[in-house]
Amino acid sequence: MSQPAGEGLDIREKSQTADGQTHYLDRRLFMQLLAFGGSQDTSQLVQALAEAAWPGVLYEDANDPQGVALLTFSEDPAFFLTDLRSFLRRPPFRDLAPKPDYTMLGRTYALGHEPDLEEALCARPRRKVCDPDMPWAVWYPLRRTGAFEQLPVQEQRVILAEHGGIGHAYGRAGYGTDIRLACYGLDRNDNDFVVGLIGPDLYPLSSIVQRMRKTKQTSQYIERMGPFLVGRAAWQHHPASLGGRP
Repeated sequence: MSQPAGEGLDIREKSQTADGQTHYLDRRLFMQLLAFGGSQDTSQLVQALAEAAWPGVLYEDANDPQGVALLTFSEDPAFFLTDLRSFLRRPPFRDLAPKPDYTMLGRTYALGHEPDLEEALCARPRRKVCDPDMPWAVWYPLRRTGAFEQLPVQEQRVILAEHGGIGHAYGRAGYGTDIRLACYGLDRNDNDFVVGLIGPDLYPLSSIVQRMRKTKQTSQYIERMGPFLVGRAAWQHHPASLGGRP
């Protein structure tokens, strides 16, 4: 893909493969989590979502007996203000009480070493959250301190490698996986990232948060984390025919 016209700024996602080739992609997936209270019958929500046939996940909130959270995603952020907005203004979601403190919105981003950008940024996150073998989820936003951004790049990499190594170990053991989204300028509380921990059981997800508390990044360079939304999927939908869009 050629560099877009403009003022010389290239904001495409970029990665470099092992053989030194640089790849670009001007696509990314936006994911939004909306939480609600006052749900008396989850089955009515599931039926409405099934009829709408959008890809997404409905979680039942482990910390609120009447709480639910809806995760939807699209490469076009206008989806959240058009189709989804109209849908949520109709019963049965219209009758729920929104919990704006738990709203999370972020976008997938390249780390710089992905062999397949489209798979990493657009396809894999969809599959992860809709995997029926991984119904449990812990979602939370976080913000790093300004001091981290001032560190030399190499020191940042070492700190992030320690943090990421724990996540990879849990993944290899089958305990779960993660979704990492950037939310710069998208979050009402000015957070930097949204993280989703997805797994077959809840305990390993809590365990990974505990283990990461001891890393240098979390113990020294995280300004704030949370609130945490803990849920289990009551409905997941990822059409096999879904391509790159929406």
